[in-house]
Amino acid sequence: MRKTWLLFSQAVTVAVALLFVVATLKPDWLQRRPGSVLPGSVSFSQVQPVALTGGGMAAPGSYSMAAKRATPAVVSITASKAPPRNPHTNDPWFQFFFGDRAQQMQPEAQVGLGSGVIVSPEGYLLTNNHVIEGADEIEVMLTDGRKARAKVVGSDPDTDVAVLKITLDKLPVITFGDTGVVQVGDVVLAIGNPFGVGQTVTSGIVSALGRNQLGINTFEDFIQTDAAINPGNSGGALVDVNGNLLGINTAIYSRTGGSLGIGFAIPVSTAKQVMEGLIRDGQVVRGWIGVEPRDLTPEMAESLNLPIKEGVLIAGVLQDGPAGNGGIKPGDVVVKVAGTSVVTTRQLLNAVAALKPQSAALIGVQRGDKALELKVTVTQRPRNPLRRER
Repeated sequence: MRKTWLLFSQAVTVAVALLFVVATLKPDWLQRRPGSVLPGSVSFSQVQPVALTGGGMAAPGSYSMAAKRATPAVVSITASKAPPRNPHTNDPWFQFFFGDRAQQMQPEAQVGLGSGVIVSPEGYLLTNNHVIEGADEIEVMLTDGRKARAKVVGSDPDTDVAVLKITLDKLPVITFGDTGVVQVGDVVLAIGNPFGVGQTVTSGIVSALGRNQLGINTFEDFIQTDAAINPGNSGGALVDVNGNLLGINTAIYSRTGGSLGIGFAIPVSTAKQVMEGLIRDGQVVRGWIGVEPRDLTPEMAESLNLPIKEGVLIAGVLQDGPAGNGGIKPGDVVVKVAGTSVVTTRQLLNAVAALKPQSAALIGVQRGDKALELKVTVTQRPRNPLRRER
């Protein structure tokens, strides 16, 4: 037994000595061959970093690839409005008393800052209507430093979407995403020019979908996010982790003027639909019946002795409007529009907007204990209705 142990110890000693010599003189002999991985272990040669377009690598968990894809297509917008002319400028007495200072007393031009997104090689941009509304001159600056005057193709105050056009070569273009697959909790990036400091990327998640009745726009279907959105971000891009456009950042809830983690973006599906209408027709064509709707609450239904609990209460009807001419009266509760059930004000507005102007539609209403179907001839929604529908 003692002899066996002696032989074993000598063999181990020789093996260790040989290993030391080989590790010192020929370390490459000890390198593991590609593809040889011990059971249960991870080969670092199999863990590939994320490749970026144009070279470079992104660390695991980084959103640099999405930022690099999307940021070139996000632009800064400067919208300026000429100041009102001083009515006393040409008054001789005004000139006599103030002399050269008369010119200095002219009000300065109003300048607004915002963002936009290039969505086609032809130079079409998406932004917010409130960014460019009333502007006499609009300048767009790309991330590569190029500048161009922008022409307003059209705007839609009801969704706060505007379309601009610039003329430049080799424009970077963003890719449209699919809002139909977006879920609460998905990571998103907000890209824009907050406070005019320069292009900025912030990250967060989708906090909610289908936000409405916020009183921001007539037609509301917002994506809510906690990605930081600040003044100047309006009109910028909300993108997914692949850099695809999901929405146009439009508003924030804030008591201070800065981000409190509650921001809203117009879904790209809505923005794209509006853009196509503005480019094709110069306006968005929507149906309109001229009513003031309100969501029906259980208390309202009980006070009106209605046999139904869901629908949209008509609080007012425009005199000689489509609904009034079709027989709809204040106090009626709309339950169907052209065969589509409606429960909320938003559903009613969207259902009516989808109708073709000058077409006749059956409107199902509950009037007291009677269920009626009234034929209403739909007209085109005015650009600025006298009574804003919410």
